Amino acid sequence: MSTAAIATHSGIEGRSPTQMAWQRLKKDRSAKISGSVIAFFLLLAITAPVFTWIMHTTPDEFHPETLDPEFATNPLGKFGGISGTHWFGVEPRTGRDVFLRFVYGARTSLTIALTATLVATVIGIVIGLISGFFGGKTDLALSRTMEITLAFPSILFALAITPVLENVFEGWGLPPGNGTRIPVMILVLSMFGWPYIARIVRGQVISLREREFVEAARALGASKFHLVFNQILPNLWAPILVTVALNIPTMITAEAALTFLGAGVIDPTSDWGAMLLASVPFYNINPTFTFIPGFALFLLVLSFSMLGDSIRDALDPRSSR
Repeated sequence: MSTAAIATHSGIEGRSPTQMAWQRLKKDRSAKISGSVIAFFLLLAITAPVFTWIMHTTPDEFHPETLDPEFATNPLGKFGGISGTHWFGVEPRTGRDVFLRFVYGARTSLTIALTATLVATVIGIVIGLISGFFGGKTDLALSRTMEITLAFPSILFALAITPVLENVFEGWGLPPGNGTRIPVMILVLSMFGWPYIARIVRGQVISLREREFVEAARALGASKFHLVFNQILPNLWAPILVTVALNIPTMITAEAALTFLGAGVIDPTSDWGAMLLASVPFYNINPTFTFIPGFALFLLVLSFSMLGDSIRDALDPRSSR
């Protein structure tokens, strides 16, 4: 009787490393909590138009009747005008519904951050594979490029280059305003996000390219394309997945920072960074307007960081969790 048959007969089933990692992840309490929080925010972002229908208003619609007529900026009522009609209150000076701006802001922030992460990941994987596999002068040139890119003060450079790229994109025919600004933000965030992934991929490729299974495939006449994409790349998904999970909160924070500093999403499009910027003059009279997007950013970034740590622990066979 074969070993597999004995194992099946005795009730013991062999599990792949992926299955064992998934089992460890399912038992991780922090992964469950952080994953639930992330799923909640994603659901809010996806269902934002539903709330527009339920509340019979839009995130850009002004409601002057909700403002104190004496001061014309302060919302009527307590806690920034929170009521059954406006669940998170209204925006000072404009009366726009804060809840709708919050859920649409989640959609904008997550779309930009996740798209930038995807672009940075693809670029990082390709450059890391080329650098690690071919070595020599190619590796030297690409490694120096990574180091130079990482040496730039990313936020300051993004603030400086965003107007330049915006003019270039508008010259190519993109519509002015957010039609140009959002693609520019994705490009700028990707420019500074890919080296982190590329360095990790490069290091893993260097350790794998001389392994026995790669040498065996090379001896059988496999092409370089086959070696890279069929032999090496499938063994890199674990570190890539961990790096992506830990890179997303960085992108979310950077996107909010760019908007807060004036190089991001333009009003009236809702964004969490824009909400924080708009709340600065009113933090003393309407602290809830500042607290809501600030706490949401904190909670979402913390959840992605915790999930990334949990994924790393689950994929580590030496983990005791």
